[in-house]
Amino acid sequence: MYARAAIAFGLALLASAAQGEPVTLKLPGGASQSAQEASPATSYKLAIGPWQDDEVKSLTLEGARSDTAWRLRSNQNTTLQILAPLRDQLQQAGYTILFECATDACGGFDFRYRLDLLPEPSMHVDLGDFRYLAARNGSDYVAITVSRSSESGFVQVTDMSVQDVTPAQPDNPLAAPQTAAPLPTTAEAPTTPTAFAQALEAQGSVALDDLDFPSGAADLGPGEFGSLKALADYLKANSAMQVMLVGHTDAVGSLAANIALSKKRAEAVRSKLVSDYGVDPNQISAEGAGFLAPRASNLTKEGREKNRRVEAVLTSTRS
Repeated sequence: MYARAAIAFGLALLASAAQGEPVTLKLPGGASQSAQEASPATSYKLAIGPWQDDEVKSLTLEGARSDTAWRLRSNQNTTLQILAPLRDQLQQAGYTILFECATDACGGFDFRYRLDLLPEPSMHVDLGDFRYLAARNGSDYVAITVSRSSESGFVQVTDMSVQDVTPAQPDNPLAAPQTAAPLPTTAEAPTTPTAFAQALEAQGSVALDDLDFPSGAADLGPGEFGSLKALADYLKANSAMQVMLVGHTDAVGSLAANIALSKKRAEAVRSKLVSDYGVDPNQISAEGAGFLAPRASNLTKEGREKNRRVEAVLTSTRS
């Protein structure tokens, strides 16, 4: 499957090793690119350890990032057989392997959903059979995720070239970029008890948009959240009222996995309302809808961020 080890390709590997440039990997025959995204200046958390103690050890990098996914149709190789030649190419190009794992050793579900991967169906990940590798060559980093379905193999390669992302200042002040009008965004949840109560009772639900969930994560960080305080104040002032917290996700991963993840997010919010804000647990329940109710397109990073949310749904039928 990895035939035609061309002289030109070998020279390219040697050149990249000498110059510290991102390596171009050779995929198996029949591989077809299914998706690609790139950003000239962004941040990225590179996993360099397994899921352990509710976190994944990672490096926070800034610079130019590119993500490319391939589908290997009719490829019956195991995930190890797909990954091993790619690992060999990296090592031949001068990369040092920082971390490598397989499925359970990675941390299974929790580890996979800490990875920022391109969405299904471009990059399919079987939660029972995947492998991950992180490597470094100077200021260049590579993350490879490999999985498969019953019929095809799937590979995603994330290249990250660390560099200064501070924008250059123009010599001519008149050439400085003008402040553009902000793009329209989803309205944030009202954070005063009165406004929150009016919105919840008029609309039947309110999205708690000041909560932030990274892709694949259910953790809710410490600190005060205005929407949670407003919801807590509303429930304390209206002891007969009940709400259901409904978690929503982007479309990265299978429906079953996303329903489970979205419920974990809703449960995390419920726990915080009870433990930190003193809400009666009998007034709140938690469920997950996965990616079944998007409010933006999952084709863009911005859309996927908007879709990762928890909504408070009023379930009482009378006051």
